[in-house]
Amino acid sequence: MRLYPHLFNLVFKRMDPERAHHLAFRVIQAAPLLGGVVRRVCAPDPSLRVSALGIDFPSPFGLAAGFDKNGTAILGLGALGFGHVEVGTLTRHAQPGNPKPRMFRLIGDRGLINRMGFNNGGSAAALPRVEKARLSRNRPVIGVNIGKSRVTEVENATQDYVWSAERLAPVADYLAVNVSSPNTPGLRGLQELESLEPLLAAVRDASGTTPLLVKIAPDMGDEQIDGIVALAVRLGLDGIIATNTTVSREGLTAADADVERMGAGGLSGEPLKDRSQEVLRRIVATAPEGFCIISVGGVSTAEDVVERLRAGATLVQGYTAFIYEGPLWVRRINRDLQRMGWRAPATA
Repeated sequence: MRLYPHLFNLVFKRMDPERAHHLAFRVIQAAPLLGGVVRRVCAPDPSLRVSALGIDFPSPFGLAAGFDKNGTAILGLGALGFGHVEVGTLTRHAQPGNPKPRMFRLIGDRGLINRMGFNNGGSAAALPRVEKARLSRNRPVIGVNIGKSRVTEVENATQDYVWSAERLAPVADYLAVNVSSPNTPGLRGLQELESLEPLLAAVRDASGTTPLLVKIAPDMGDEQIDGIVALAVRLGLDGIIATNTTVSREGLTAADADVERMGAGGLSGEPLKDRSQEVLRRIVATAPEGFCIISVGGVSTAEDVVERLRAGATLVQGYTAFIYEGPLWVRRINRDLQRMGWRAPATA
């Protein structure tokens, strides 16, 4: 019997979502202190290994950015079985994020609305933590997601990204440029090609040999998606992460008044599933073979993971279902992938 759903209904459901997150986070941080017990129980089977970005991933399934904003629980999350952990979003300047409350559960829809606003301690503060985790023998692949500081004007955004990239690229297994969060004013405007091209070119040059990806929003038309894919390929980027949260509220079963009361923010989880898959298919149709595509949005089960991989994703990420399913969620996904007999393509 799975105990966490009962614990969620008894305790966490009644608790402010952000406070519940912090409590769970402390438990995850302690996982490496239990010796190798958690790791042995949760480690992905070697048959799930996949090669991407010139890196061996223990599993195709990883944790999306937003959960470990400051790189303080990388080893604990790896011990739970995530093949990779994407830290951040980190910004040049430390910032508290938007006013609270800023995270809301849509339990019936298995979704979340958040307007966190890149709350983090800054790129420089995270650097030694990421560097230390990277030196551990038992670690997941470490991605680092970078964004624009709120105090930085949009016209100066490139300088912000380059500053973070220069410091974090040497300690990251890959770097992700976040231009798609809906919670930083003006940020999504950077997805317009005339703004995006010089930004990505500058970050590419600052990243050196570290693989570089760009994370995009789901709220774009096909033409804009095609344009970003073509730009990423032309600039020599290594891949695309699709997608971030959505500003859409379509298809929710929650009462309109409740959703309106929660206010602005990005919607994630099950309501994003269909759109995330549509964007994945669009990217696959236009990207060249071997281009890394990380699919995220509405992923809850091993079946979801396999569906994305068969549709052309190189790797898959999850986040929101972690909130509802608890710490053994990723273990179940990896076990089910093994049970289903999934194997990485020989050409991966």
